[in-house]
Formats: sequence, C-alpha cells, structure tokens
Amino acid sequence: MAYNVAQKLIASHLVSGSMIPGSEIGLQIDQTLTQDATGTLVMLELEALGLDRARTEVSVQYVDHNLLQADSKNAEDHEFLRSACRRFGLWYSKAGNGVSHPTHMQRFGVPGKTMVGSDSHTPAAGSLGMLAIGVGGTEVATAIAGEPLYLKMPQIWGVRLTGELPPWTSAKDVILEMLRRHGVHGATNRILEYFGPGLATLTAMDRHVIANMGAELGATSTVFPADEQVRAFLRSEQREADFTELLADADASYDLTEEIDLSTVEPLIAAPSSPGNVVPVREVAGRPVAQVVIGSSANPGLRDFAMVAAMVKGRQSAPGLSFDVNPSSRQILQDLTKMGSTFDLVRAGARLHQTGCMGCIGMGQAPAHGTNSLRTMPRNFPGRSGTKEDSVYLCSPETAAAAALTGSITDPRDLTELFGLEYPKLELPAVSSVNTSMLEAPLAPEEAAEVTLVKGENISSLPVFEPLEDRIEAPVALVLGDDVSTDEILQAGARALPYRSNIPKLAEFTFAQIDETYVARVLETRDTSGHIVVAGTNYGQGSSREHAAITPKFLGLRVVLAVSFARIHWQNLANFGVLALEFTDAADHRRIQQGDVLLLTGLRDALRTGKEIRVRNETRDQDYAVRHTLSTRQVEMLLAGGLIPWLRDRKAQDTRVPGATG
Repeated sequence: MAYNVAQKLIASHLVSGSMIPGSEIGLQIDQTLTQDATGTLVMLELEALGLDRARTEVSVQYVDHNLLQADSKNAEDHEFLRSACRRFGLWYSKAGNGVSHPTHMQRFGVPGKTMVGSDSHTPAAGSLGMLAIGVGGTEVATAIAGEPLYLKMPQIWGVRLTGELPPWTSAKDVILEMLRRHGVHGATNRILEYFGPGLATLTAMDRHVIANMGAELGATSTVFPADEQVRAFLRSEQREADFTELLADADASYDLTEEIDLSTVEPLIAAPSSPGNVVPVREVAGRPVAQVVIGSSANPGLRDFAMVAAMVKGRQSAPGLSFDVNPSSRQILQDLTKMGSTFDLVRAGARLHQTGCMGCIGMGQAPAHGTNSLRTMPRNFPGRSGTKEDSVYLCSPETAAAAALTGSITDPRDLTELFGLEYPKLELPAVSSVNTSMLEAPLAPEEAAEVTLVKGENISSLPVFEPLEDRIEAPVALVLGDDVSTDEILQAGARALPYRSNIPKLAEFTFAQIDETYVARVLETRDTSGHIVVAGTNYGQGSSREHAAITPKFLGLRVVLAVSFARIHWQNLANFGVLALEFTDAADHRRIQQGDVLLLTGLRDALRTGKEIRVRNETRDQDYAVRHTLSTRQVEMLLAGGLIPWLRDRKAQDTRVPGATG
C-alpha cells in the first residue's frame, strides 16, 4: 500500500489500533520536549509515577519561558528542573541557551522519529520529517515513563505547494494564508502534510515556521518530508549522519487536499485578537505602531533575524517606537554577531533582549494600552501579551521591519518607493556556530539514583483528585462563548507563571482574564457540589499548558459542557478527571445561564456503556442531550480520577499478577 509521510511515521510507531480516522491509536514515542512553564508539573508527575529513569531515546528539558527573575521563584524552579533532569535521566538546556523548538531542531531533531512535547508548538519539529505532537504535561510524563501516546487517528490533509515565494514575502505569509482560508479550527483532528514542487524552495527553517503555526489551525501535527533541504540543514548543524530520507510514495493519497501557488502569496497580517483574523497588509496599512517585536518560535531562524537586520541597516527605527529583538537561540545569536547583523540591529535602535520566549508568553515587553504592537509570534489571543486590553498583530519579519522603519503598518513591498530599499539578498553561513556548552547531558544511572530533588518553597506536590462521582449536581459558574483560549482560562505572563508549580497560588488567577469574581464564587461550593462551566465551540484553543485544566479542577470544576473542544485541552481535562461533554444540539448552549443548577446522574454506567447522557437544568426545568467522545481507555482513566491515578492503579495490579506486563 502506498503511504504518505504522515502515514509512514504513524505506521512505523503504531503499537495499538488501526489507522482509521477517528479511531484511537497508540504510538511509541522516541523523544520528548518540555519547557519550564509546563515542565515543572511534568517532573512532579514523574515523581508521582515513581519513575526510576527515562525510557525514551531522548528527553530534553528547556528553560526558555520564565527567564525574568524579579524574585527567587523562577530561579528556584530552574534549580528544581535541573535536579529532576539529573534524577530522571533527561538533558537540561540552561536559561539563555535557546527557545525549545528551534534549539531542539538544531541539536536533537532526527527524521523519522516521534516526539511529544508539553508545548502546543512542538509540531515545529515536523519540519525535519518527524511526527511531533503537542500534548499536556501528564502525557509527556507517561511517554518519558515508556507509555504509548494515545490519540484519535487524524485525517491527513495534503497541501500541495507550487511556484516560489516572491520578494518581500516569506514562510510566515504561507501559514497566514492557510489561517486566512481556514481559521483557528480548520485543521482540528488533522495532520497537515506539505508536498509538491514548491517544497524545494523552502529551507528546513522556513518549514519550521509553517509547522510551528499549524497549531493555530488546530492541527494535531504538521509534517514535511525529509529531503535534500533537511539534509542540508543537518549538514549545517554538523549532524548529517542523523539524516534519513523520508518521502511520500509516488502514488500516495490524502484524505483531503489543498493547493497553494507560492508565487501568488502576498504579505499578510493577523489582526487583533486571533491568529485566524488574517487580512492583506495593505488593508490595514497606515495604522500607527508603538512596538515591534522580532523573535519567538514562530520566526526563529537565522534568516528571519538577518532579514530584519538587512532591512534596517544604516537606518533608524521610527521615533517613539519600541523595537525589540529576542534571539531564539544562543547559537543563532552567535551567527548574527559574526555576520555583523547584531550591530546593524542595535545601531538601528533595537533593544536586544535575552534568548528566550519573552514577549510571546507575556514575560516582559507588554505593550501600552491603546497602542498597536506588531510581532513575529504565533498568537495574539486577548491579554496574552501581558496587557489585558492589548492590540497585537502577527506578521512576517519583513512586515515587522517595515513597521519598525515607518512607525505604522506598512506593506514591505512599498519600501522600495519609500526608502529606495531593494529586497535584501542574504548570504548566510554554510555551517552554523554549533554551541553545546549550555546543554547538560543525563547522568549515568548510578549517579542519577543518588540525586535528591531540589524543591524551593514555591513548589508544591500535585493535588490528589478523587474518582469521578456517579451523580453531579452543581451550579454553572460561567457561560462562555466560542474560541476561549487556555490563556483566558489560566493566564500566562509575569504575574501568574512564576507560580506554575504552586497550584493553590496559581489557582487564584483562573479565569481572571474573563471574570475576576470567578475564584471567590467557586470557592464557596468547592468542597460541596463543585461547579460546571458551559462554553461554545473550540473551547480551550491555544497553549497546551495543563494548568488550565488543573487549577479549575482544584477549585471544584466537575464538568465542562461545550459545543466542541480543542484537542489538547480536551485531553487535559480527561487527564485530570474533569468530564468534558458536547451538546448534541449546539443551540442548547444558549439556553443555559450562569447560576443555573444542573443535574447529571448515572454517569459511570452511561460512560461505560455509551448510553445517552441527559443533563437536567433544575433551575429552568429543561433537559439537554450531551455526548462524550472518550475512548474506552479514557473512560476508565476518568473514572479513576485521571491519568496518574489510573496508571498507578494499573501498575499496582500488574505487580500483584505473576507474569503481568505494563
């Protein structure tokens, strides 16, 4: 049978199930990626699982999000993460070494491998011909412990590329074109696979940009073939020995197809406040800009920074504009400096920040109220920047640099007329400045066994969650609309994220972006009835951070009723024992109001047998039909109280049965 690249990756790692779209499959995982905003919980989960040593080929913990050290919290968490890596046998990437996704691509990515990461942009590694999937931290922890990853078999969506990008456009405009066409949930339960003659014109790092932001389409993952462009990238990283060709069979087919003629792509921009709100730059040109930020995992390559440097060389950024540059890896910063590009940026008025995610996650660089910020980042959800009522646009490096020069949104194609600026032709080094000095390798097993976890006062143990009740009668604490993001459920930023490993404290920020009274109200019912949240479509889009499931659960969340869920958050809810149910009739979402008391009975039997679940609105004398989309495995996991208690129970049962295996 002829396979496309995604099917080859899945088939070679399939340990259970069949490759039938919609059915549950289990995949063996080769690599894992964690970052510090989510990794602390992963390490606590490894401790809770009683892990002796990582069972994966490669697992890496990066420190790239929480780099600001306003007090001791972040520094203490970094000490904890390092000690956990030494204890459990993981690589540790020190603060300042680089953003996880480009750094992993440079140092550890290998064609043909599978990877899960506790960051929704993990699919960026698909640029190298890997199957990389963003999941919740609990699933990363279980993968590190040697468990398969379970998910619904996605459809494979083939995107055929032809032609070549014209001047003043780049890979960011390609993924923005996909978002313009399909919005933020157009690729839900699908893997995007790019193919066609246009691929030969896109470097591996160009592909990284496209694969990274497939997450904004709701895609399970994005894959590219491992071809000569991938070989060239690995050669430049002095890792050509890791190259394995991985191509689709000549007569491979896809569940659905799309085509983009690269030569017709124009500069695009995502207007506030959604990555799916994409328009041509010329439609919004002239709007004033107070801030331009270059960096993040969405535009992390040397080419992206060098292009901006070449465009501003010998010029000065606009008066009153904050021009911020966040290098994506220490290695790329070294190359920029060797090329003289760092000097060109600084001379043009750029503020050079430390290597890391920074403004992308709201860790500094928050814009002023009432001003526009242009960013080469993947997300512009409301408040994600650190400013509650922000106005953030997402764009390519070319469009960002044009705004830095003019002080307003400007189509970069107009720079020739405005400044006499021709499209720069870059000469990038053939060999990268490989630097592994800030990577700490795993300890030998005998040394690791002697390591004690270093826990500062800001690190708490995981909460204990009880099995799912058979009968739930609880008030509705919130009724929400469509496309609520995990940033709105549990905000990022410098105020909240330092408490990422202190669940009781972090819980105080839950839904603060939406309703500042939520926490006080639900605490009144936490130890009695708990509460319910009602939402529209695509509930929980965005970041994979499982805190957005844990803190509401800690505050007494029992059930979420929604029209539909984003994949990762849906999994995270189940992992932590929260029942996620979908309305059979989407109109029922609008019939429920905050404060209504809902009753669900016979849940354990209904979940196991697949019987219809009825929700009784005791306040309004109404009934609603709802359904779950959980697999048999997930039902048992949910009934046990979540993934960790279910695995512990299973492990305990296996040890009591002679000859049993995990």
